[in-house]
Amino acid sequence: MSRALNITFVSMHTSPATMPGTGDAGGMNVVERAQAEALAALGHRVELVTRRSHPEDPDSVELYPGVTLRHLDAGPRTPLAKSLIDDHIAQFSAGLATLEPSDVIHSHHWMSGVAALPVAAQWGVPHVQSYHSVAAPVGSPLSAGEPPESPRRVPGEAAVARDSQAVVAISAAEAQTVIDRCGADSDRVSIVSPGVRLDQFRPLEPGEERWSLPQMGPEDLPHGYVLVAARLEPLKGPDLAIQALARVDPEIRPHLVVAGGASEAFRSYEQSLHAMVTELGLSSSVTFLSAQPRPDLARLLRGARVVLVPSHSETFGLIALEAAASGTPVVAAAAGGLREAVAHGVTGQLMDSRRPEDWALALTRLLMVPGLLGRMSLVSRVHARRFDWAFAALRLSAIYEGLMGE
Repeated sequence: MSRALNITFVSMHTSPATMPGTGDAGGMNVVERAQAEALAALGHRVELVTRRSHPEDPDSVELYPGVTLRHLDAGPRTPLAKSLIDDHIAQFSAGLATLEPSDVIHSHHWMSGVAALPVAAQWGVPHVQSYHSVAAPVGSPLSAGEPPESPRRVPGEAAVARDSQAVVAISAAEAQTVIDRCGADSDRVSIVSPGVRLDQFRPLEPGEERWSLPQMGPEDLPHGYVLVAARLEPLKGPDLAIQALARVDPEIRPHLVVAGGASEAFRSYEQSLHAMVTELGLSSSVTFLSAQPRPDLARLLRGARVVLVPSHSETFGLIALEAAASGTPVVAAAAGGLREAVAHGVTGQLMDSRRPEDWALALTRLLMVPGLLGRMSLVSRVHARRFDWAFAALRLSAIYEGLMGE
Protein backbone atom coordinates (compact mmCIF):
# COMPACT_ATOMS: atom_id res chain seq x y z
CA MET A 1 0.00 0.00 0.00
CA SER A 2 1.48 3.33 -1.03
CA ARG A 3 -0.36 5.45 1.55
CA ALA A 4 -3.29 5.41 3.93
CA LEU A 5 -6.52 6.61 2.38
CA ASN A 6 -9.63 8.19 3.84
CA ILE A 7 -12.50 6.24 2.28
CA THR A 8 -16.22 6.98 2.48
CA PHE A 9 -18.54 3.99 2.15
CA VAL A 10 -22.08 5.15 1.39
CA SER A 11 -24.92 2.72 2.13
CA MET A 12 -28.09 4.75 2.17
CA HIS A 13 -30.70 2.08 2.74
CA THR A 14 -28.91 -0.29 5.11
CA SER A 15 -26.93 0.12 8.28
CA PRO A 16 -23.82 -2.07 8.49
CA ALA A 17 -23.98 -1.75 12.28
CA THR A 18 -26.82 -4.24 12.59
CA MET A 19 -26.45 -7.30 10.41
CA PRO A 20 -29.10 -10.01 10.35
CA GLY A 21 -26.40 -12.50 9.47
CA THR A 22 -28.44 -14.72 7.17
CA GLY A 23 -26.34 -14.29 4.07
CA ASP A 24 -29.17 -12.52 2.29
CA ALA A 25 -29.79 -8.82 1.96
CA GLY A 26 -28.36 -8.60 5.38
CA GLY A 27 -25.58 -10.56 3.76
CA MET A 28 -24.66 -7.58 1.66
CA ASN A 29 -24.38 -5.61 4.90
CA VAL A 30 -21.90 -8.29 5.89
CA VAL A 31 -19.91 -7.63 2.73
CA GLU A 32 -19.82 -3.87 3.26
CA ARG A 33 -18.72 -4.10 6.87
CA ALA A 34 -16.19 -6.86 6.23
CA GLN A 35 -14.66 -4.87 3.37
CA ALA A 36 -14.43 -1.81 5.60
CA GLU A 37 -12.74 -3.72 8.42
CA ALA A 38 -10.29 -5.37 6.03
CA LEU A 39 -9.40 -1.99 4.51
CA ALA A 40 -8.86 -0.58 8.01
CA ALA A 41 -6.58 -3.51 8.81
CA LEU A 42 -4.40 -2.33 5.92
CA GLY A 43 -4.12 1.09 7.52
CA HIS A 44 -6.89 2.95 5.69
CA ARG A 45 -9.62 4.91 7.49
CA VAL A 46 -13.18 4.10 6.48
CA GLU A 47 -16.34 6.03 7.30
CA LEU A 48 -19.58 4.13 6.71
CA VAL A 49 -22.37 6.63 6.05
CA THR A 50 -25.98 5.50 6.21
CA ARG A 51 -29.50 6.84 6.78
CA ARG A 52 -30.73 7.21 10.36
CA SER A 53 -33.57 4.71 10.62
CA HIS A 54 -34.14 4.80 14.40
CA PRO A 55 -34.36 7.81 16.75
CA GLU A 56 -31.62 6.37 18.97
CA ASP A 57 -29.07 5.93 16.14
CA PRO A 58 -25.98 7.93 17.19
CA ASP A 59 -24.45 10.55 14.93
CA SER A 60 -21.29 8.47 14.83
CA VAL A 61 -19.85 5.38 16.50
CA GLU A 62 -16.61 3.43 16.07
CA LEU A 63 -17.36 -0.09 14.85
CA TYR A 64 -13.77 -1.26 14.59
CA PRO A 65 -10.39 0.47 14.84
CA GLY A 66 -10.28 2.69 11.78
CA VAL A 67 -13.97 2.15 10.90
CA THR A 68 -16.61 4.71 11.92
CA LEU A 69 -20.34 4.49 11.30
CA ARG A 70 -22.11 7.81 10.72
CA HIS A 71 -25.88 8.32 10.52
CA LEU A 72 -27.47 11.12 8.49
CA ASP A 73 -31.05 12.32 8.65
CA ALA A 74 -32.96 11.68 5.45
CA GLY A 75 -36.68 11.28 5.89
CA PRO A 76 -38.30 9.92 9.03
CA ARG A 77 -36.15 8.29 11.70
CA THR A 78 -37.88 4.96 11.16
CA PRO A 79 -37.22 1.90 8.99
CA LEU A 80 -38.58 2.37 5.47
CA ALA A 81 -39.23 0.01 2.59
CA LYS A 82 -36.61 0.34 -0.10
CA SER A 83 -39.32 1.58 -2.45
CA LEU A 84 -39.81 4.63 -0.19
CA ILE A 85 -36.22 5.47 0.70
CA ASP A 86 -35.42 6.98 -2.69
CA ASP A 87 -37.87 9.81 -1.93
CA HIS A 88 -35.13 11.11 0.38
CA ILE A 89 -32.07 10.83 -1.87
CA ALA A 90 -31.70 14.62 -2.21
CA GLN A 91 -31.80 15.15 1.57
CA PHE A 92 -29.28 12.39 2.12
CA SER A 93 -27.00 13.85 -0.56
CA ALA A 94 -27.18 17.28 1.07
CA GLY A 95 -26.18 15.78 4.41
CA LEU A 96 -23.33 13.84 2.83
CA ALA A 97 -21.97 17.03 1.27
CA THR A 98 -21.54 18.60 4.72
CA LEU A 99 -19.05 15.93 5.83
CA GLU A 100 -15.29 16.23 5.69
CA PRO A 101 -14.12 15.28 2.17
CA SER A 102 -12.39 11.93 1.78
CA ASP A 103 -10.01 10.56 -0.86
CA VAL A 104 -12.62 8.34 -2.52
CA ILE A 105 -16.33 7.58 -2.23
CA HIS A 106 -17.50 3.99 -2.64
CA SER A 107 -21.30 3.70 -2.89
CA HIS A 108 -23.22 0.51 -2.19
CA HIS A 109 -26.57 0.06 -3.99
CA TRP A 110 -27.96 2.40 -6.64
CA MET A 111 -29.63 4.93 -4.32
CA SER A 112 -26.34 5.54 -2.55
CA GLY A 113 -24.64 6.17 -5.87
CA VAL A 114 -27.26 8.65 -7.04
CA ALA A 115 -26.86 10.53 -3.75
CA ALA A 116 -23.06 10.40 -3.70
CA LEU A 117 -22.14 11.18 -7.32
CA PRO A 118 -22.68 14.96 -7.05
CA VAL A 119 -20.83 14.98 -3.73
CA ALA A 120 -17.84 13.19 -5.25
CA ALA A 121 -17.81 15.78 -8.04
CA GLN A 122 -18.01 18.59 -5.47
CA TRP A 123 -15.11 17.11 -3.49
CA GLY A 124 -13.13 16.38 -6.64
CA VAL A 125 -12.62 12.70 -5.74
CA PRO A 126 -13.29 9.42 -7.60
CA HIS A 127 -16.62 7.66 -7.21
CA VAL A 128 -16.79 3.87 -7.12
CA GLN A 129 -20.10 2.01 -7.40
CA SER A 130 -21.16 -1.43 -6.14
CA TYR A 131 -24.70 -2.56 -7.00
CA HIS A 132 -25.35 -5.79 -5.02
CA SER A 133 -28.61 -6.15 -6.96
CA VAL A 134 -29.89 -4.84 -10.27
CA ALA A 135 -33.48 -4.31 -11.39
CA ALA A 136 -34.85 -6.85 -13.80
CA PRO A 137 -36.14 -5.56 -17.14
CA VAL A 138 -39.84 -4.73 -17.02
CA GLY A 139 -41.91 -7.83 -17.74
CA SER A 140 -39.09 -10.26 -16.91
CA PRO A 141 -39.84 -13.35 -14.83
CA LEU A 142 -38.77 -13.40 -11.20
CA SER A 143 -35.77 -15.56 -12.08
CA ALA A 144 -34.26 -12.69 -14.03
CA GLY A 145 -33.65 -10.66 -10.88
CA GLU A 146 -35.31 -8.24 -8.52
CA PRO A 147 -38.22 -6.21 -9.90
CA PRO A 148 -37.87 -2.45 -10.17
CA GLU A 149 -38.88 -0.88 -6.88
CA SER A 150 -39.59 2.60 -8.18
CA PRO A 151 -39.58 4.47 -11.49
CA ARG A 152 -36.27 6.04 -10.42
CA ARG A 153 -34.37 2.78 -10.07
CA VAL A 154 -33.58 1.81 -13.67
CA PRO A 155 -32.48 5.32 -14.76
CA GLY A 156 -30.60 5.67 -11.47
CA GLU A 157 -28.70 2.44 -12.08
CA ALA A 158 -27.80 3.58 -15.58
CA ALA A 159 -26.64 6.99 -14.33
CA VAL A 160 -24.25 5.60 -11.74
CA ALA A 161 -22.89 3.11 -14.30
CA ARG A 162 -22.25 5.94 -16.74
CA ASP A 163 -20.82 8.54 -14.37
CA SER A 164 -18.84 6.50 -11.84
CA GLN A 165 -15.11 6.18 -12.38
CA ALA A 166 -15.26 2.46 -11.50
CA VAL A 167 -17.82 -0.26 -10.84
CA VAL A 168 -16.98 -3.10 -8.46
CA ALA A 169 -18.93 -6.34 -8.99
CA ILE A 170 -18.92 -9.24 -6.56
CA SER A 171 -18.96 -11.94 -9.25
CA ALA A 172 -18.60 -12.44 -12.99
CA ALA A 173 -22.36 -12.91 -13.14
CA GLU A 174 -22.95 -9.50 -11.56
CA ALA A 175 -20.34 -7.91 -13.82
CA GLN A 176 -22.21 -9.18 -16.88
CA THR A 177 -25.48 -7.86 -15.46
CA VAL A 178 -24.23 -4.34 -14.83
CA ILE A 179 -22.67 -4.22 -18.29
CA ASP A 180 -25.71 -5.62 -20.11
CA ARG A 181 -28.52 -3.92 -18.15
CA CYS A 182 -26.93 -0.76 -16.80
CA GLY A 183 -24.63 0.04 -19.68
CA ALA A 184 -21.44 0.04 -17.59
CA ASP A 185 -18.21 0.40 -19.58
CA SER A 186 -16.52 -3.00 -19.32
CA ASP A 187 -13.13 -1.29 -18.98
CA ARG A 188 -14.33 0.34 -15.77
CA VAL A 189 -15.75 -2.84 -14.20
CA SER A 190 -13.67 -4.90 -11.76
CA ILE A 191 -14.58 -8.07 -9.88
CA VAL A 192 -13.74 -8.26 -6.18
CA SER A 193 -14.93 -11.54 -4.71
CA PRO A 194 -16.13 -11.61 -1.11
CA GLY A 195 -14.32 -13.38 1.67
CA VAL A 196 -15.34 -15.56 4.57
CA ARG A 197 -14.22 -15.59 8.19
CA LEU A 198 -12.69 -19.03 8.46
CA ASP A 199 -12.31 -18.72 12.23
CA GLN A 200 -16.04 -18.14 12.66
CA PHE A 201 -17.39 -20.35 9.88
CA ARG A 202 -15.69 -23.69 10.51
CA PRO A 203 -16.53 -27.40 10.54
CA LEU A 204 -17.67 -29.21 13.65
CA GLU A 205 -14.82 -30.12 15.95
CA PRO A 206 -14.45 -33.66 17.35
CA GLY A 207 -16.91 -34.10 20.17
CA GLU A 208 -18.70 -30.82 19.45
CA GLU A 209 -22.49 -31.11 19.72
CA ARG A 210 -24.58 -30.14 16.72
CA TRP A 211 -27.22 -27.45 16.97
CA SER A 212 -30.57 -28.82 18.04
CA LEU A 213 -34.05 -27.47 18.60
CA PRO A 214 -34.69 -25.70 21.91
CA GLN A 215 -35.44 -28.17 24.71
CA MET A 216 -34.39 -31.03 22.42
CA GLY A 217 -31.15 -32.84 21.78
CA PRO A 218 -29.55 -34.11 18.55
CA GLU A 219 -31.12 -37.52 19.27
CA ASP A 220 -34.54 -35.92 18.72
CA LEU A 221 -33.57 -35.25 15.09
CA PRO A 222 -32.68 -38.78 13.98
CA HIS A 223 -32.00 -37.69 10.40
CA GLY A 224 -30.38 -34.39 11.30
CA TYR A 225 -31.47 -31.16 9.70
CA VAL A 226 -31.02 -29.19 6.50
CA LEU A 227 -30.95 -25.41 6.49
CA VAL A 228 -32.31 -22.48 4.52
CA ALA A 229 -30.92 -19.13 5.70
CA ALA A 230 -32.43 -16.23 3.79
CA ARG A 231 -34.98 -13.44 3.87
CA LEU A 232 -38.52 -14.76 3.66
CA GLU A 233 -39.45 -13.37 0.26
CA PRO A 234 -40.25 -14.97 -3.11
CA LEU A 235 -36.86 -14.09 -4.64
CA LYS A 236 -35.11 -16.36 -2.12
CA GLY A 237 -37.38 -19.33 -2.87
CA PRO A 238 -37.89 -20.93 0.56
CA ASP A 239 -41.20 -22.28 -0.74
CA LEU A 240 -39.23 -24.54 -3.11
CA ALA A 241 -37.24 -25.96 -0.19
CA ILE A 242 -40.45 -26.78 1.70
CA GLN A 243 -42.04 -28.44 -1.34
CA ALA A 244 -38.86 -30.44 -1.96
CA LEU A 245 -38.76 -31.67 1.65
CA ALA A 246 -42.31 -32.97 1.29
CA ARG A 247 -41.11 -35.21 -1.54
CA VAL A 248 -38.25 -36.79 0.43
CA ASP A 249 -39.04 -40.28 1.76
CA PRO A 250 -40.25 -39.87 5.39
CA GLU A 251 -37.98 -42.77 6.35
CA ILE A 252 -34.91 -40.62 5.67
CA ARG A 253 -36.42 -37.13 5.76
CA PRO A 254 -34.31 -34.61 7.70
CA HIS A 255 -35.78 -31.71 9.64
CA LEU A 256 -35.85 -28.38 7.77
CA VAL A 257 -34.74 -25.22 9.59
CA VAL A 258 -35.69 -21.95 7.89
CA ALA A 259 -33.74 -19.05 9.42
CA GLY A 260 -34.68 -15.57 8.29
CA GLY A 261 -37.17 -12.81 8.82
CA ALA A 262 -39.62 -11.06 6.53
CA SER A 263 -40.07 -7.35 6.04
CA GLU A 264 -43.51 -5.81 6.33
CA ALA A 265 -43.79 -5.94 2.54
CA PHE A 266 -43.59 -9.75 2.61
CA ARG A 267 -45.67 -10.66 5.67
CA SER A 268 -48.30 -12.32 3.50
CA TYR A 269 -45.63 -14.45 1.85
CA GLU A 270 -44.31 -15.49 5.24
CA GLN A 271 -47.82 -16.50 6.24
CA SER A 272 -48.19 -18.50 3.04
CA LEU A 273 -45.04 -20.47 3.91
CA HIS A 274 -46.50 -21.46 7.29
CA ALA A 275 -49.75 -22.43 5.58
CA MET A 276 -47.83 -24.53 3.05
CA VAL A 277 -46.06 -26.39 5.85
CA THR A 278 -49.42 -27.23 7.41
CA GLU A 279 -51.04 -28.25 4.12
CA LEU A 280 -48.13 -30.58 3.30
CA GLY A 281 -48.28 -32.23 6.71
CA LEU A 282 -44.81 -31.02 7.67
CA SER A 283 -45.61 -29.19 10.89
CA SER A 284 -43.33 -31.49 12.90
CA SER A 285 -40.61 -31.41 10.24
CA VAL A 286 -40.07 -27.67 9.72
CA THR A 287 -38.88 -25.04 12.18
CA PHE A 288 -38.88 -21.31 11.46
CA LEU A 289 -36.29 -19.13 13.19
CA SER A 290 -35.76 -15.40 13.05
CA ALA A 291 -32.70 -13.95 11.30
CA GLN A 292 -29.71 -15.19 13.26
CA PRO A 293 -26.72 -13.26 14.64
CA ARG A 294 -23.46 -14.28 12.96
CA PRO A 295 -22.22 -16.64 15.71
CA ASP A 296 -25.56 -18.43 15.83
CA LEU A 297 -25.70 -18.68 12.05
CA ALA A 298 -22.21 -20.21 12.04
CA ARG A 299 -23.34 -22.84 14.57
CA LEU A 300 -26.41 -23.63 12.46
CA LEU A 301 -24.30 -24.00 9.32
CA ARG A 302 -21.71 -26.37 10.74
CA GLY A 303 -24.38 -28.55 12.30
CA ALA A 304 -26.50 -28.90 9.16
CA ARG A 305 -26.19 -31.90 6.88
CA VAL A 306 -26.95 -29.81 3.79
CA VAL A 307 -27.66 -26.13 3.12
CA LEU A 308 -30.34 -25.33 0.54
CA VAL A 309 -30.09 -22.11 -1.50
CA PRO A 310 -33.15 -22.07 -3.80
CA SER A 311 -32.90 -18.38 -4.79
CA HIS A 312 -34.20 -17.21 -8.14
CA SER A 313 -31.28 -14.78 -8.39
CA GLU A 314 -28.08 -14.07 -6.44
CA THR A 315 -25.23 -11.70 -7.23
CA PHE A 316 -22.95 -14.11 -5.36
CA GLY A 317 -24.66 -16.14 -2.65
CA LEU A 318 -22.50 -15.51 0.40
CA ILE A 319 -24.42 -18.11 2.42
CA ALA A 320 -23.14 -20.83 0.06
CA LEU A 321 -19.56 -19.73 0.71
CA GLU A 322 -20.13 -19.63 4.46
CA ALA A 323 -21.60 -23.14 4.25
CA ALA A 324 -18.49 -24.32 2.40
CA ALA A 325 -16.25 -22.84 5.09
CA SER A 326 -18.36 -24.73 7.63
CA GLY A 327 -17.76 -27.99 5.77
CA THR A 328 -21.42 -28.27 4.80
CA PRO A 329 -22.36 -29.23 1.22
CA VAL A 330 -24.93 -27.14 -0.65
CA VAL A 331 -27.82 -27.72 -3.03
CA ALA A 332 -28.25 -24.40 -4.82
CA ALA A 333 -29.99 -22.91 -7.80
CA ALA A 334 -27.66 -22.43 -10.77
CA ALA A 335 -28.39 -18.71 -10.66
CA GLY A 336 -26.03 -15.77 -10.95
CA GLY A 337 -23.00 -15.83 -8.70
CA LEU A 338 -24.00 -19.14 -7.09
CA ARG A 339 -22.25 -20.75 -10.05
CA GLU A 340 -19.05 -19.23 -8.68
CA ALA A 341 -19.72 -19.82 -4.99
CA VAL A 342 -20.48 -23.54 -5.47
CA ALA A 343 -18.14 -26.00 -7.20
CA HIS A 344 -20.71 -28.22 -8.91
CA GLY A 345 -20.37 -31.87 -8.00
CA VAL A 346 -17.51 -31.10 -5.63
CA THR A 347 -18.81 -28.83 -2.86
CA GLY A 348 -22.47 -29.27 -3.70
CA GLN A 349 -25.09 -29.60 -6.40
CA LEU A 350 -26.20 -26.78 -8.72
CA MET A 351 -29.76 -27.09 -9.95
CA ASP A 352 -31.03 -25.84 -13.32
CA SER A 353 -34.51 -27.13 -12.50
CA ARG A 354 -36.94 -25.55 -10.07
CA ARG A 355 -39.14 -28.66 -9.90
CA PRO A 356 -39.50 -29.76 -6.25
CA GLU A 357 -39.17 -33.38 -7.40
CA ASP A 358 -35.71 -32.69 -8.80
CA TRP A 359 -34.57 -30.90 -5.66
CA ALA A 360 -35.86 -33.78 -3.52
CA LEU A 361 -33.93 -36.23 -5.69
CA ALA A 362 -30.73 -34.20 -5.40
CA LEU A 363 -31.10 -33.93 -1.63
CA THR A 364 -31.85 -37.64 -1.30
CA ARG A 365 -28.73 -38.53 -3.28
CA LEU A 366 -26.51 -36.41 -1.03
CA LEU A 367 -28.03 -37.94 2.08
CA MET A 368 -27.98 -41.55 0.89
CA VAL A 369 -24.82 -42.14 -1.19
CA PRO A 370 -22.27 -43.55 1.29
CA GLY A 371 -19.40 -41.16 2.00
CA LEU A 372 -20.57 -38.46 -0.40
CA LEU A 373 -21.32 -35.80 2.20
CA GLY A 374 -18.03 -36.48 3.95
CA ARG A 375 -15.98 -36.11 0.76
CA MET A 376 -17.77 -32.91 -0.18
CA SER A 377 -17.31 -31.54 3.33
CA LEU A 378 -13.53 -31.90 3.18
CA VAL A 379 -13.21 -30.23 -0.22
CA SER A 380 -15.70 -27.48 0.72
CA ARG A 381 -13.36 -26.10 3.36
CA VAL A 382 -10.49 -26.07 0.84
CA HIS A 383 -12.72 -24.29 -1.67
CA ALA A 384 -13.68 -21.62 0.87
CA ARG A 385 -10.04 -20.77 1.58
CA ARG A 386 -9.83 -19.24 -1.91
CA PHE A 387 -12.00 -16.36 -0.70
CA ASP A 388 -10.26 -13.98 1.67
CA TRP A 389 -11.29 -10.55 2.98
CA ALA A 390 -7.67 -9.39 3.20
CA PHE A 391 -7.19 -10.08 -0.51
CA ALA A 392 -10.46 -8.30 -1.28
CA ALA A 393 -9.14 -5.25 0.58
CA LEU A 394 -5.90 -5.32 -1.41
CA ARG A 395 -7.90 -5.41 -4.65
CA LEU A 396 -10.07 -2.49 -3.54
CA SER A 397 -6.99 -0.50 -2.46
CA ALA A 398 -5.45 -1.02 -5.88
CA ILE A 399 -8.63 0.18 -7.58
CA TYR A 400 -8.83 3.31 -5.42
CA GLU A 401 -5.17 4.17 -5.87
CA GLY A 402 -5.38 3.58 -9.60
CA LEU A 403 -8.26 6.05 -9.89
CA MET A 404 -6.44 8.63 -7.82
CA GLY A 405 -3.38 8.19 -10.01
CA GLU A 406 -5.51 8.97 -13.03
